[in-house]
Amino acid sequence: MNRRYLDYASTTPTDPEAVKAMQPYFFEKFGNALSPHSFGREAQKALEDAREKIAKFIGAQAQEIIFTSGAGESNNHAILGTAQRLKNKGNHIITTKIEHHTVLEPLRYLEKEGFKVTYLNADKDGLVDPQDVQKAITDKTILIAVMHANNEIGVLEPVAPIGDIAQKHNIYFLVDAAQSIGHIPVEVNELKANFVSFSAHKFYGPKGIGVLYVKKGTHIPNLILGGGQERGLRGSTHNVAGAVGLGKAIELCEKNMPSEAIFQSSLRDRLTDGILKNIPGARSNGHSTNRLPNIASFSFEGVEGESLLTSLDMIGIAASMGSACTSGAMEPSHVLRAIGLSDELAYGSLRISIGRWTKEEDIDHLLAELPKIVKRLREA
Repeated sequence: MNRRYLDYASTTPTDPEAVKAMQPYFFEKFGNALSPHSFGREAQKALEDAREKIAKFIGAQAQEIIFTSGAGESNNHAILGTAQRLKNKGNHIITTKIEHHTVLEPLRYLEKEGFKVTYLNADKDGLVDPQDVQKAITDKTILIAVMHANNEIGVLEPVAPIGDIAQKHNIYFLVDAAQSIGHIPVEVNELKANFVSFSAHKFYGPKGIGVLYVKKGTHIPNLILGGGQERGLRGSTHNVAGAVGLGKAIELCEKNMPSEAIFQSSLRDRLTDGILKNIPGARSNGHSTNRLPNIASFSFEGVEGESLLTSLDMIGIAASMGSACTSGAMEPSHVLRAIGLSDELAYGSLRISIGRWTKEEDIDHLLAELPKIVKRLREA
């Protein structure tokens, strides 16, 4: 049985060229980047070369790039660090109901500590209105957090206008760009962001390494104590091999991104047209054009998403649904509910995400099999 991977939004395979670039830093060039001898200097140079590549790719300065374990840590650091530093200035934070859990959970923690959080709605297409952000601002607002591209429905949010609003009011602005960087052009200065977070494993780099962009002049405390790494913002021995892999993955994205976006958009549109045409009671979730090239989300009347995923997995197709497993119980997707879907439709969701190694035949195979599976599950 041929296995077909259509879950690139969850994680991507590490590009073989990135793996090759990393290999020397596991044995030949394994030094600690802070050691004063030649092994350390070798590792330090590789680390800083990767930092320069990443900074150039997103239009930042090298000293604004902080290596982390991934976007989850980056989001936590930006949110909790801002709250700790500015708690005497204010205790109000603005975000949206469709953010990733690595934004929502630290905010819920802060609410228990006495902070106030405003959760803005998205419209039926998954878009947040910048004017809603403007209206929510108070004299106690210290942070606004809005994702660049939604991880479940692929919609691109109007982060630049929101950044303008944040800048006008001198409020820190966090943009979770985990799903967009490496897939579409991202320029941090255009976003007007103080913080931008992303992970290497979302664009063909290794797991366990990511970045928090911290705009020059933005100050937050170190949340991992015990070392002076990363300009004193993250104590911990550097993951040099991971940083090298991230840098190489960025290099490959810079080369491949324009052609990949065109091809993946064509596959996404072919998939969407085929599903809506051939499966009664199917709907596409999210804005039809203002979206990433590689993510498509669907809901099916009268079908449970978990059974749909299991059926697809049995024939070798890996996909995901727009719901999270919390405490062992399947819950309807908070994103799909936030854009107005019923619990039934939210439970009956399917996210297809494509990537560098997706072929036309993978989409054709899914389009051939999915109508039969949906029909069978409805009859059951």
